[in-house]
Amino acid sequence: MTLTQRKAAIEQFNSDPKITVFLISLKAGGVALNLTEASRVFLMDLWWNPAVEEQAMDRIHRIGQHRPIRINRIIIEDSIESRILKLQEKKKALFDSAVECDVSALQRLTEDDLLFLFSN
Repeated sequence: MTLTQRKAAIEQFNSDPKITVFLISLKAGGVALNLTEASRVFLMDLWWNPAVEEQAMDRIHRIGQHRPIRINRIIIEDSIESRILKLQEKKKALFDSAVECDVSALQRLTEDDLLFLFSN
């Protein structure tokens, strides 16, 4: 889809109440997009970096949003997505521990956690 086609599709979605679904990939939906007419997000292609998903979720949770929003993550048990979710949770916990400077949290970091954070 060209940039012009993308802009037209977004404008049509935002202005035509008959259009109720807007399909877009996680990476394409995470940048330069304002979908305040949307109220639901279904994440079906999880990303190893939780910030990428949060950015995509923020596309509908912006100034101008006038409806409650609902975000669903589709994760199949014992799948690559379930392992990605565990990786996201570990990365978030490591980040929170490092940034918050909580002494007890820092003391719980293992050598593997530190290598994960600071290795190439």
